[in-house]
Amino acid sequence: MGTPLPDVRQGQVWADNDSRAAGRRIRVDSLDGDHANCTVVQDRTDPEPPHSRPGRGVARPPGHSNVGRPTRIAIERFRPTSSGYRPVTDA
Repeated sequence: MGTPLPDVRQGQVWADNDSRAAGRRIRVDSLDGDHANCTVVQDRTDPEPPHSRPGRGVARPPGHSNVGRPTRIAIERFRPTSSGYRPVTDA
């Protein structure tokens, strides 16, 4: 038996722990099997410079925001690891 899945519920807000996305927060809109359908409610606070970065594709243009963008995230990623998420508010 593996590690139990985190308690993820509709309406919760989670912060992204990835240092490349510092400040990004997402809201859980619904659960679909082993994934959460979410919306970005706060964009990261340290935007990439407006140019291409090797190995990372094209950076977003200046003034671009991901707020309101839908995203689908595996529920197993809702853990306080370096590439996971940590809870900010409960539903």
